[in-house]
Amino acid sequence: MRALLVTSVGVTCAAALTLPLAAPALSAPAVPSASARPPSSAPESPGAGPPSVRAAELPVAASRADAEAAGSTQSLPLEPLAAPSDRSMGPAVAGQGLERRTARPFSLVGVVWDDADAELHGTVQVRTRAAGSADWSGWQDIETHNAEHAADLGSDERSSGAVRGATAPLWVGDSDGVEVRVLPEAADPQNRSAAAPLPEGLRLELVDPGPDPAPEPAAGTAPEPARAVPPGRTATTAAFAVNPPPPTTPVVLPEVLTAESEAASAVNAELAPIGATFIPALTKAETEEAAHAAAEAKPYIGPRPGIITRKGWGADERLRERQFAYTRTVKAAFVHHSATGNNYTCKQAPSVLRSIYRYHVKSSGWRDFGYNFAVDKCGNIYEGRAGGVTKAVLGAHTLGFNTNTMGIAVLGSYSSTNPPAAAVTAVSKLTAWKLGLFGANPKGKVTLTSGGSNKYKAGKRVKMNVISGHRDGFATECPGARLYKKLGKARTTSAKLQGR
Repeated sequence: MRALLVTSVGVTCAAALTLPLAAPALSAPAVPSASARPPSSAPESPGAGPPSVRAAELPVAASRADAEAAGSTQSLPLEPLAAPSDRSMGPAVAGQGLERRTARPFSLVGVVWDDADAELHGTVQVRTRAAGSADWSGWQDIETHNAEHAADLGSDERSSGAVRGATAPLWVGDSDGVEVRVLPEAADPQNRSAAAPLPEGLRLELVDPGPDPAPEPAAGTAPEPARAVPPGRTATTAAFAVNPPPPTTPVVLPEVLTAESEAASAVNAELAPIGATFIPALTKAETEEAAHAAAEAKPYIGPRPGIITRKGWGADERLRERQFAYTRTVKAAFVHHSATGNNYTCKQAPSVLRSIYRYHVKSSGWRDFGYNFAVDKCGNIYEGRAGGVTKAVLGAHTLGFNTNTMGIAVLGSYSSTNPPAAAVTAVSKLTAWKLGLFGANPKGKVTLTSGGSNKYKAGKRVKMNVISGHRDGFATECPGARLYKKLGKARTTSAKLQGR
């Protein structure tokens, strides 16, 4: 098996491992957006950023090769467009964009702007060229309203000064050419020239996720022999398939496990060894036994599903805010779609996750990946925001309702496409287990207090399903009409798995 090479910088191991496993909400300023820096085609250096960020890093500069291996973001300012590059958009209106151009390789695109509170009223479309070819895609729409996926108003993460307005990210696959156009919505439908102004500081973000941490061996071949794991340490791997195998194949840990990566893994130490890429599934009896040991009463809880850890999907722990943030409990789960499109394979899902993670942190200015968990079209479950899969980690998934909830993103776009049955089943399994840890009934109702959204003002008490769709807390299309229709089945299945 090929070695897993993880480079990271951060606080000392001792400080990281003394972080509480469950605590009141903590917060700290998010890592500044890449868009805040002058446009550059060079990969970001881990040392880039304000002094408050640089001072906390280890005094060892990463090499250019290390930076490229971890991925990169190209941030390109948009330019005025006199008219669309074709006439499919109707009469000419003042817009912004970029004409066709070659770029360093990338796989995900999005558009950001300066003011996180400003909405982009208009259309955003891109077309891309497949890497190493002359083939250009047709125009693809990017979902413009992404403000509902964000930290709550007034939270430290939201008010850090680093957060930007952003479209949803769009997965386009391996590409090396791009063209983009942003056209404002007409203020008067009868007069296309009278258009609403576009937000200031529009930039195109081109994200390269970097290589996978542990490529699968070719079918029918034996894995490469691994070097010995240091005494007292084990690690695991999992294939990204419909049913990942038990994590019994050893993989090589870095000789020195850095503070950031060790801290992100240590919060799951009761479930898997430090450095593990996969948290193995448990039977219902095993799950109940573990839960019973931590509680007085026998819980209603579903069997723990297998979960691919942040290390398993290759999260670069240098990117995120160092501290973890928690709320008191988990009362409800909000289901989302990532709106990144369905043009990905399950083998590519880790790359999609690394791209979204980088877009959330470097482009949008969030402290970490926004969702607590992600699910791909094959039903694989992934650890999302760092802090521990059993903990009440504060996310940035449902504006107004991030406190005491969890967010699950099903990778893809499900407004007009049916979600795969494997993905819906995975949502059921994940909620049966995670909600069961906090005594929540998947078929029940819960009252949540809004932190402020376009649907409920701050302080409003709202009764919702314990398993809700994003649109239940915010006026949005998310999680897509087709996925939203499947939530009833998810609730029923989840409750059955809990033994209700």
